Amino acid sequence: MGATDAFPEGAAPVGAAPGQPGGLLDVLGVAAVMLDAEGRITLWSPQAEELFGWTAQEALGRPAAQLLVGPDDIDLVLRLFSQVMASGESWAGVFPIQHKDGSTRLVEFRNMRLLDERGRSYALGIATDQAVLRRVERDLALSVRLVAQSPIGLAVLDTTLRFVMVNPALERINDLPADQHIGRHVREALSFLDTDVIVARMHEVLETGRPLLDQFTVGGTAADPHADQAWSVSYYRLEDAHGRVLGLATSVVDITEQHRAATEAARARRRLALIADASATVGTTLDVDQTAHELADVIVPELADMAAVDVLDAILDGRRPSVLSRGGPARFRALAVATAYDTGAVRAADPTGQIASYEADRLITRCVTEARPVIVAHVDDDDLRRIAAGPQGAAFLKQAGLRSYLAVPLIARGEVLGALSLYRVRNPEPFDEDDAVLAVELAARAAVCIDNARSYQSERRTALTLQRHLMNHRPPQPTAMQIAYRYQPAQAAREVGGDWFDAIPVAGDKTALVVGDVMGSGINAAATMGQLRTTIRALADLDLDPAEVLRHLDHIAGGLDPAFATCLYAVYDPHRSLCRIAVAGHLPPVLVRPGRQPELLDLPTGAPLGVGGVPFEQTTVPLRDGDYLVLYTDGLIETRDKAIDTRLDTLLTLLAEPGPDPEELCDRLLSALRDEHGHDDVALLIARVHALEE
Repeated sequence: MGATDAFPEGAAPVGAAPGQPGGLLDVLGVAAVMLDAEGRITLWSPQAEELFGWTAQEALGRPAAQLLVGPDDIDLVLRLFSQVMASGESWAGVFPIQHKDGSTRLVEFRNMRLLDERGRSYALGIATDQAVLRRVERDLALSVRLVAQSPIGLAVLDTTLRFVMVNPALERINDLPADQHIGRHVREALSFLDTDVIVARMHEVLETGRPLLDQFTVGGTAADPHADQAWSVSYYRLEDAHGRVLGLATSVVDITEQHRAATEAARARRRLALIADASATVGTTLDVDQTAHELADVIVPELADMAAVDVLDAILDGRRPSVLSRGGPARFRALAVATAYDTGAVRAADPTGQIASYEADRLITRCVTEARPVIVAHVDDDDLRRIAAGPQGAAFLKQAGLRSYLAVPLIARGEVLGALSLYRVRNPEPFDEDDAVLAVELAARAAVCIDNARSYQSERRTALTLQRHLMNHRPPQPTAMQIAYRYQPAQAAREVGGDWFDAIPVAGDKTALVVGDVMGSGINAAATMGQLRTTIRALADLDLDPAEVLRHLDHIAGGLDPAFATCLYAVYDPHRSLCRIAVAGHLPPVLVRPGRQPELLDLPTGAPLGVGGVPFEQTTVPLRDGDYLVLYTDGLIETRDKAIDTRLDTLLTLLAEPGPDPEELCDRLLSALRDEHGHDDVALLIARVHALEE
């Protein structure tokens, strides 16, 4: 047997140097004294010398009572000694001992009788200083109670990472009793955790001696490995007084509640950020399709792996849908689909623009008919059939691995417009009530934007219809004049309806040229334009001077809504080659003469129609064969990023070489000047003068 074979695995001799404390007995300074049957000292340990002050040479052979006990206690000591030697019963207690220096000390004794092989009796006394013993007892008791009653989980492991001690708190934290810890390796006892990381940290501390503090760890327990708990774990190396490594201590603090609170706070911050993002990015245009795409894009991937927006088909047709009743189908039009990554689940969604009818058992139908969210936390095969449009869609969702589904209604002003459908495929977290609350909030914001866009588009269609109806006639080609004209409505939904032009035959071969712009937009502006246009045609029939016509229009405009409009009214007399012009707050026309630079006519601007009480002036301008007169509304030249003077200069440059055909000139001006965003209507009227044939 080798030198170390006498020690079991994991054990080793205590290699304390002579005279140095190597364990608890040395800390206590336990002294051993042996007496023969007559009470004489036969053995005397070094600790006895330290405790009592007498050397072995001074003590051996002398009666212990005379050496160690004061005169008052000798009788008692002798009586106790006789009892131990006669009966063989041990005696323990505290006794005052007389030190060599003359002082008296209280010493804790354990006395017992010993027999040798010849049957001779001896008394063995084990003693330690009572003060030292009580201090160690207090420290030990305090340590034991602290460990046992501590709310912090505590454990001690040996150098092979086997549990030596665990306290009740750690039993509760790991949901594992002490007997399933003690003697077992960390990997074996804590198999429900990521032990690779734990063992690596423990080895690091054992090797370096540097503690690892507050290591954040998330995992399950032995009873419920799938329910996440959170702990703050610290590791410390244990050493004796001479630096010999004894093992490892760990402390474990359960911070699950704090972790969950922090997680919820972070989740709340993300959701607030998502709502803020939606407020900034959803509803940037008055376009239903664009708004739906913005909603789907802001949700993915923060809230779902895939999002689809579907509206009731009747909504987009401008009709109010019939009341949706439970048990009935619903007809949807797909507006938008967004995904966080390439997934086969998108093949189950209806293509954008497609109309589909869903029966009452479909979850999206339930969502809109009941006007409340529908949550499927964990999707099964039966759910797939109720989520998808048909068996093929259900197969796509199953193949993609759909985990959870949520549908929320799009409700604006108390009316259900459609539904927002959310899908989680890779995201393992099931949808819950908090997700539904957030989705409802986002859907409500988007629904208002969709409803506004729908209303604006409906108003745009109505305004365009009215505008086209009012402008549907083609002005006749007047005497000695060739005219070309264009009207382009604004691209924005609510900015249609205010501009108009006209060419009206007047008695005596004269022609009235009109261009105007009602302030405002929409149906009311189109209606006001129609009334003003009709009134001008009636007044033109009276062959009034342009200034007089504008005066009558100003009076009539005061009673309309909107009440204000700009207008230019000109009457050309081919027999006299003169054109009389009056302006009511409108941009000046451009006169283009062959061989000369185009010019903006310098005319009295006048006040807009509807101001009331402001006189209008008229100007007479000669027009000769080949001259062009260009009338237009501000939508042709005004933009949001350039000054109007710059744009007027561009107009004059384009008219420097007008060409022979007014139709081509109209197209050239619109192509070069029309704002690509089309924020305003444009009315353009170009008249080219011909000599009157005799």
